[in-house]
Amino acid sequence: MTDFSAELISGSGRSNWIRLRTIIMVRWIAVCGQLIALIIAQRMFALELEYGLCFLAIGISVIGNLIAMFVFPENKLLSETENSFMILFDLLQLCFLLFLTGGLHNPFSILVLGPITISASVLSVRSTIVMATIAIVLVTLMLWFHMPLRTEQRFILRMPDVFVYGSWVAIVIAILFSAVYSRRVVTEMASMSQALAATQMALAREQKLTDLGGVVAAAAHELGTPLATIKLTSSELMDELDEIEDKPHLYEDAELIRDQANRCREILHSMGRAGKDDLHVRQAPLTTVIEDAAEPHMESGIDIHFERAKSQNPDDQPPSILRRPEIIHGLRNLIQNAVQFARANVWVESSWTDETITLRIMDDGKGYPSHLIGRIGDPFVRKRRSDRERKQRPGYEGMGLGLFIAKTLLERSGAELSFANGSDGYLPSRDTASPTGAIVEVIWPRELIDAEASRTTSALGENPKITG
Repeated sequence: MTDFSAELISGSGRSNWIRLRTIIMVRWIAVCGQLIALIIAQRMFALELEYGLCFLAIGISVIGNLIAMFVFPENKLLSETENSFMILFDLLQLCFLLFLTGGLHNPFSILVLGPITISASVLSVRSTIVMATIAIVLVTLMLWFHMPLRTEQRFILRMPDVFVYGSWVAIVIAILFSAVYSRRVVTEMASMSQALAATQMALAREQKLTDLGGVVAAAAHELGTPLATIKLTSSELMDELDEIEDKPHLYEDAELIRDQANRCREILHSMGRAGKDDLHVRQAPLTTVIEDAAEPHMESGIDIHFERAKSQNPDDQPPSILRRPEIIHGLRNLIQNAVQFARANVWVESSWTDETITLRIMDDGKGYPSHLIGRIGDPFVRKRRSDRERKQRPGYEGMGLGLFIAKTLLERSGAELSFANGSDGYLPSRDTASPTGAIVEVIWPRELIDAEASRTTSALGENPKITG
């Protein structure tokens, strides 16, 4: 995980994304709501309140907003400290209004949750803890210290003590629950957003590699004519220079030009053939696609075995499937994960029926930790590797996103994935190799990836004649 991703998920990165304009707009809404509440209390219910102090508190918010609007640009991004002070100011202003209007006897005391929820969503954990602590202290003080609510006849409106203390307990619990819940939800959203972005980058990279074949084929085709012209011209020069005996070096230069032109044609011919294969052959046998996915890990020091399921008929030819980038990259990540945690062997077992195509990727490692089985495929969930394992295969460190990317890409192609352990991988190793570690099963409905059944597959047809 990069430092930027860690900051984003922890909250320190998100706090710098809040614009001053957003805070100003939210504060204007709060000011309007407070003014409406005071006007209704005065005109409709004739409550005797300290309206002068109440309007003073609201006026301070108005002045603060006006200063922010005229002094700072509206697109200013607030820092962690600036955001903390802005939210703290709103919390203190709200609690002061509640102090003037009955404290916890005021039904609007539940609005204390607003600043805490915002803090948990955009600020760091430390700032949120500080904000929640201040809110709980202020709410507790308002139990005993507040201006009473009086009617026009000077009657005091107050709830029974049991309800007041019940409101205090409810608000404190709501503050804690709201902070934890908002923090958890926003953290998971940030984590998922980063993981999906990484998935899109991986798929785009695989797609570019696929499209590169078309570029190579086009380049080989376009450069063929000028190279043929160079070869023809150099051959004619050699015929003419062969008759001139006093300038042998010119003949050698012409011969060198022809030989290099021939070499370029051979290189472009091989590249063009590979490019056309990659561009035009959009389908391949299942076993070939599996081998292509595993090819980058064949030299990792782990033996990768390609097998058919025991129930599979040996004479039954593997189906031809679509060579989609998401399928190849997803399988490659699953095989990489197996190679990373295997002791010595990885098995890729394939089987197919008329309805489904199934792959099982197994290893002889320790398997998935039992407490993470239900979370396999979530982003940034991984078991830290020991120093000994890092030294054995230093190239396989990973970002904790491999399984998530594989699961997302393969499910996009229509597959269903399940994760399990073959046995207790933490038992002493045996002499015979067997798939005792992690098992990943990938099942596709055959009609979704079978090249013959897919509607997206069509014949290439005959090559058009070149005229002109």
